[in-house]
This record gives sequence, structure tokens and C-alpha cells, in this order.
Amino acid sequence: MNNEPRVNERIHVDQVRLVGPGGEQVGVVRVEDALRLAQESGLDLVEVAPNSNPPVAKLMDYGKFKYESAQKAREARRNQSNTVIKSIRIGLKIDENDYNTKKGQAERFLNGGDKVKFDLRFKGREQSRPDQGVRLLRGIAEELSEISTIEAAPRAEGRNMSMVLAPLRKKSEAKSDQRRRREAERESRRAEKTRRSGEEQDEVKPAETPQAPAKPSMPMPKPPRASN
Repeated sequence: MNNEPRVNERIHVDQVRLVGPGGEQVGVVRVEDALRLAQESGLDLVEVAPNSNPPVAKLMDYGKFKYESAQKAREARRNQSNTVIKSIRIGLKIDENDYNTKKGQAERFLNGGDKVKFDLRFKGREQSRPDQGVRLLRGIAEELSEISTIEAAPRAEGRNMSMVLAPLRKKSEAKSDQRRRREAERESRRAEKTRRSGEEQDEVKPAETPQAPAKPSMPMPKPPRASN
């Protein structure tokens, strides 16, 4: 199916609501007059709203418009990444060390541009206390609020309760930051290597040979005094 708009002589209507190249409203004109204006301006007449009554047409450089649209589409595809959902399992009676470990894992995943799904499993009578599970998951979300947002609020499913956090940054942005950090680290290592190499060269540089002290100059003898 061709989704391209009708252009110039392909517009088969009697009248159009004409829009100028700068977005100014010209008004309802005969399509012949709109085509004449397009030709005089060196532009194209493009039907941008065919279902309006009358259809809306705009004066524009259609070739340039198509090129810029294609560029934007390619850029969008290049920046689009498949987001991965990382799962982290926790328990209601999680200890502090394990809690910090799980939170650290979530931070790494989120900073890398991936979503994180927390899976909490109730054991035994814990299933009768879903409010505690909600508080635990909400607390994690609050501590990670600077780098994430809640995409799926805590929800109970039988003995399980889950919550999904989404990163605030796109994965493409996270990858760009990672590349910049790696480049900065490589540059820092190169500078450190150059500095150490210079220090080593200074250490092996031969000592300068001391110069012999200059001999003191002999005083010139005084000429004899003439006798009277």
C-alpha cells in the first residue's frame, strides 16, 4: 500500500485549503490556482490532509521533505535498542547484606538501560501478609527513584508478587556514556604510561661529569720603578 501523499497534478480535487511554505494560512483556493502558485514559487503542492473538507494542501520542497523524513527515520532506528528485562528474586525476610547486593545488581542493570523485574515469593504464612511485600518493593523503588521509574506497580500473583522498574535513560544513551567512560579511561592510562616513561628516562640519564675548578690566574708582575 502506498502511503505517500498526492503531489502536484496527482491531486484530483476542485479546491484545496492552501497552506504556505511557512505554515501561513492562504485559504480555500481552486487547485489550478494552487498549482500555479507552486510553480511560480519553485515548490510542490502536497496534499497533507486528504480527508478534510476541502483537502489541505501545502506548498513545500517535497524532495527535501522526503530526504529529511528518511534521515529522521534512520536516526530513530539507529537509536532504538531492544530493552532487556532482568529478573531479580528476593524474599520477604531478606537480610541487609542480601538486600544491598540485590539493589546493587538492579542499579547496574538500570544504569545499563535495562528494565528490572523484582520477583518476591511468599513462604508459608507470609502469603497472608501481602502488604509487607508491597512495602518492601515500594521501598526498593524509592531507593532507586533517581535512576528509574515504576513501570508496573507491585502486584500479587498467588504466592508471588512482582514489580517492574524502567530506567530513566534510554539504552542508547547508557551505551554512549559507557563508551565515553571507556575512552576517558584509555586516555588516562595512556597519559599515566607517558608520565612513567618520562620518569624512567630521567632516572637512567647519566650524571653530568663535574668540571675541574678553574685555576686561579697569576697576578701580572709590576713593572720596575724608574730611578731618578
